[in-house]
Amino acid sequence: MNKTVYTVAFLMLSLLTLYSCKDQERKGASESKSKTSDTVDAGFKTIAYWTGRPQPIKDSNLEKLDQIIYSFLHLEGAELKGREKDSLQLMYLSSLKEKYPKLEILVSLGGWGGCKTCSEVFASENGRAAFSASVKKILETYKVDGIDLDWEYPGIAGFPDHQFLPEDTHNFTLLVEELRKTLGDSAVISFAAGGFDEYLEKSIEWKEVMAVVDHVNLMSYDLVNGNTPHTGHLTSLYATEEQQVSTDHAVKFLDSVGVAPEQIIIGAAFYARIWENVPDTDHGLYQQGDFKMGVSYKKIDSFVNSKKGFKTYWDTVAQATYNYSPDEQLFMTYDDPKSLRQKVQYVKDNNLGGIMFWELSGDTENDTLLNTIELVKKND
Repeated sequence: MNKTVYTVAFLMLSLLTLYSCKDQERKGASESKSKTSDTVDAGFKTIAYWTGRPQPIKDSNLEKLDQIIYSFLHLEGAELKGREKDSLQLMYLSSLKEKYPKLEILVSLGGWGGCKTCSEVFASENGRAAFSASVKKILETYKVDGIDLDWEYPGIAGFPDHQFLPEDTHNFTLLVEELRKTLGDSAVISFAAGGFDEYLEKSIEWKEVMAVVDHVNLMSYDLVNGNTPHTGHLTSLYATEEQQVSTDHAVKFLDSVGVAPEQIIIGAAFYARIWENVPDTDHGLYQQGDFKMGVSYKKIDSFVNSKKGFKTYWDTVAQATYNYSPDEQLFMTYDDPKSLRQKVQYVKDNNLGGIMFWELSGDTENDTLLNTIELVKKND
């Protein structure tokens, strides 16, 4: 069976599962979620971004997740829209709530390069109202729980050639206020926030926005990225002398502007970034280099084994893992079980809201990273 046929067969089976359930059973699941929502919300949330795959999400994943954010839908005019495959995937995700009634399903707007007209559309009251109405329609159609806004970025430069204006910052506040008014108190509203200073200081009116949304998904990854002409830590927990930007640095900023700890979800990377032409100084860390590529976590071992001389190092200050090959002059930065254990413990020690990660399908077949999160999360 080819991939196309398999995909359609799998998704159609999911639809049959969704619509064969009795209305009374669906009502019971909804009531169960309502009765337990206070307990779920009060604890440590594990949130997965997911881009959709032909294969179903494993039960071993689903039983460890509190929320799945389907990524991404985009603007058509002023409305949130998806393609046919998005519709099928959302029906599949909604069907999971029959077995996992506590699982929240969100849709995400945007992503890197996916919010070209956001500045223009959200500048007007009519645009914000039309968008909010379209979100409500999607939530009702697919029986999902909310929306995550991934506008990169309000008020500052993001994807090349995308409009950004100083007014974006206040317009973002008006946008989340309109969404809350339209969707009601029961809907989940979150947003993905850059983990770097310019975003934190300029893109969001924190007091006003956090009074309306459920939580912020702090993108404490891509702290060095494809546009960075030197190496560093992709997703470090703590600042170093050479790299101030870090998870802890961003969390401390949010604390300083009054964001409640339980509204802060920190980020983890289920992928690595690799630089080439990196000189053999300090094992390649904080050296000039040329960005080469990104790879999912599950492909790191095969990449490393295909090259010569890779060794793994641990930065005791940043609490971050990296690899370097002097033979190949390649540098790799990523989250692994060791760094994830530190992040999850950090969430617990600081009473934060939880951890999210990009992206679920990047984990190994044995769920190495998700299992690490769950183990530390449950360990008192």
